Amino acid sequence: MTYTPRGRYFQDFQVGQEIASPGRTITEADIVNFAGLTWDTNPMHTDAEYGKTTMFGERIAHGMLGLAFAIGLVWQLGVLEGTVVAFRELNMKFKGPLKIGDTMRVVAQVQETKPIRSAGGIVVIELRVLNQRDETCYQGTMTVLVKGRDA
Repeated sequence: MTYTPRGRYFQDFQVGQEIASPGRTITEADIVNFAGLTWDTNPMHTDAEYGKTTMFGERIAHGMLGLAFAIGLVWQLGVLEGTVVAFRELNMKFKGPLKIGDTMRVVAQVQETKPIRSAGGIVVIELRVLNQRDETCYQGTMTVLVKGRDA
């Protein structure tokens, strides 16, 4: 028996559809590892004493770390598995911090679909990254090219 991807085809996406991801807790190890991987050692992420002096009162996760986790959580939903052709665009606003111990999740809502003759179509998905208090930390859109059922 072979594995069958769970992805949705372009025709399966309807404007207004919404799906929520599972949660993912931000750890100190996540931040330390991300700083090492990217060389972004800004003290607001890596220095606990410095973090106390910032407007956040403690260290916060790198914005790009939270964004990377958000994209991973969207992938975990399975709707793009085996059907996404290309990640075309990302627009994101950072509205609040993710801190060590915060549990983030993503609510994804289809905003627009546009068929393309040669390959399925474009799907614009709004992403809202929420913490455990349902506060919106990030909000924006990702645009993907998705296979059509006949592609």
